[in-house]
Amino acid sequence: MTSATPTHYSTVSRLFIADWLDALRPLCTEAEYQSLLERSNLIVDQNPSQGRVTLDQIVGLYQRAAVETGDEMMGLWSRPIRPRALQHLLTSVREATSLSSALYRFSTFWNLLLDDYQFTLTQIDAEWVLSLRPMGQRPVQRFGHMLILKLAHGLLSWLARREVPVSSVGFAFESPSFAQDYAVIFPAAVAFDTSETFIAFDLQGLGPVQMRSTAELDLFLENAPRDWIFTRSSEHTQALRVRSYLSTAGWDKTTLNDAARYMHTTPRTLMRKLQADGVSFQSIKDDLRRDIAIRHLLVGEKSVEAIAHEVGFSSAANFHRAFHRWTGNTPRAYRRQTKDIVTFRQ
Repeated sequence: MTSATPTHYSTVSRLFIADWLDALRPLCTEAEYQSLLERSNLIVDQNPSQGRVTLDQIVGLYQRAAVETGDEMMGLWSRPIRPRALQHLLTSVREATSLSSALYRFSTFWNLLLDDYQFTLTQIDAEWVLSLRPMGQRPVQRFGHMLILKLAHGLLSWLARREVPVSSVGFAFESPSFAQDYAVIFPAAVAFDTSETFIAFDLQGLGPVQMRSTAELDLFLENAPRDWIFTRSSEHTQALRVRSYLSTAGWDKTTLNDAARYMHTTPRTLMRKLQADGVSFQSIKDDLRRDIAIRHLLVGEKSVEAIAHEVGFSSAANFHRAFHRWTGNTPRAYRRQTKDIVTFRQ
């Protein structure tokens, strides 16, 4: 797997990590919790309905919280996952001879550790379906379900040295207000309110394992979850295809007609397909402008006025109003509160 990600400048809603934060909070004192967020460059008092979260912020919080809480799943499951568990998981799956057998090892490993859920691995027609079956009435932890399915996908992709295709993903909870965020996590259609949480792989896409060294295993653990949590595919929704095109062709000078021509369709058909994804051409442009602005503010190399001009605002005042609508903060306040963030690693 490479370090590049075609979902250029992607961010997710602060709501996407809200129940992760809820699970994490009881594991710390309030001062420790506040410190974790601050050191991970997350704005402590940010309004969840407005805030945006970057890959770097997710990685920073994950790496700190897993160590400092002594739980590698940070309160996401009823039983703590003790330190070095993920290292043992990687050691186990690395010995598999095929991706199918690695998926089996993944399921049996977690079934030894989890009390509230058990994995089942079933061949259905031409697919392997990994399902998470509840063992009681514990409420669904949305971030936990996402993370453990994405870990399965990430491990298979690491073993294959490529992003393994995913047939479909389903979650046993209602579609959240931030449902669109899942498109930058999984390279497949995501369904909600399914009977069980699952991820399905086409049998033809599960080939042999490519040998991984101990040094590569250590690097995967050290980087986690940077190398695997955001998908590298930008082709599985029309919205992401358009966003990827705008990122390379230039969002400011590209029209709907240009995008339709690039995608070998008509503007009317493209508009209809984007509506099916729950977006519009203009909203994709606006989201890309927002995420480019966030990136520049975090990197800190350009003035707010220069950023406003780059993302198409005629004045800094107009940019301030738009940025506050996007994130609940002014650009300068956002930069000040995240002044120690590291540069996005794309």
